[in-house]
Amino acid sequence: MIKVSNNGVYLINGKEIVENYSVSKEQAKKGTIAYSILSSHNTSGNDNKLKIKFDAMASHDITYVGIIQTARAGGLQKFPLPYALTNCHNSLCAVGGTINEDDHIFGLSACKKYGGIYVPANMAVIHQFARERLVKCGAMILGSDSHTRYGALGTMGVGEGGPELVKQLLNNTYDIDYPQVVLVNVKGSPKKGVGPHDVAIALVKAVFKTGFVKNKVLEFVGEGIKNLSVDFRNGIDVMTTETTCLSSIWETDEKVEEYYAIHGKKADYKKLNPQSVAYYDSYIELDLDKTESMIALPFHPSNAFTIKEFLANAKDILTEIDENAKKTFGDKINLDLASKVINGKVYADQGIIAGCAGGLYENLSVSADILDGKSTG
Repeated sequence: MIKVSNNGVYLINGKEIVENYSVSKEQAKKGTIAYSILSSHNTSGNDNKLKIKFDAMASHDITYVGIIQTARAGGLQKFPLPYALTNCHNSLCAVGGTINEDDHIFGLSACKKYGGIYVPANMAVIHQFARERLVKCGAMILGSDSHTRYGALGTMGVGEGGPELVKQLLNNTYDIDYPQVVLVNVKGSPKKGVGPHDVAIALVKAVFKTGFVKNKVLEFVGEGIKNLSVDFRNGIDVMTTETTCLSSIWETDEKVEEYYAIHGKKADYKKLNPQSVAYYDSYIELDLDKTESMIALPFHPSNAFTIKEFLANAKDILTEIDENAKKTFGDKINLDLASKVINGKVYADQGIIAGCAGGLYENLSVSADILDGKSTG
């Protein structure tokens, strides 16, 4: 269950939420976690016009060749910050000769020449590597992938197009107006069978169509966070990209501290909380107790339904999607999803557990338990 409010609110001592308080809004805005991180990375001297320098960057092989080639044309001498190049991102089935091999050799040679971090294809994909090796509480990471989100680990991640990474490589800045910050108050505990993607899809459904959080920062606080594992938090956080927010940040606790210790980064952990008085431009209440299992359908995760709603009206819902596809694509595509409803039941042709949102350890572990002793086809 998600409630949204355009009204600004104060968070007092991390618990009480009120619309009016004795401290001015401008002063209390400096009490957010987002402000503390953004201001520490701002080089402009102006809180309203930010010129951000990032702590690290990450790219995959779909984007890093163009980024580095452009930076070279601009006079690149060395990578001025840690820059990780990862491989085989959605391209294991790439065709056309030696496209993967050529890109990977280029990436390795660039890291050798300019001082980057080359991540072999068998080691990790972009967000897995960043979560385990690049994050640091209070830091900022820029990635050339839209789902660059590490807020649950105390790191503000921003996903941008290649030109913004080129600017950082050439010692320029990321220039934006100070963003609005949205309080996401997390309450309760998820029911059995409800996973991080159910929560994330419900959040996307609630805010996407109205642009409620567009280019804003989501700041997650509340007593419900302690009821979520770090992997669960990561699963919600990485999907915040689909809300159109700029970035995200979560308060941190002993579970995050343990995560850093497990990955040999204990010194990079610190506790992040809003100050005793913090002002937010708008408010979202995320009640985990009332979140249901969800399904997202074409052509965006915001086109979402609870599983109960979907199964009760599957034929009508899928027929409407088929019709919308014809309106959008004409004769170029024939989804025929409605044919998957047989005798009132919906049949799927294939199941995939993967990607920067789905390929988390807990998802894979639970799935392995369910499939133990059975065939995957």
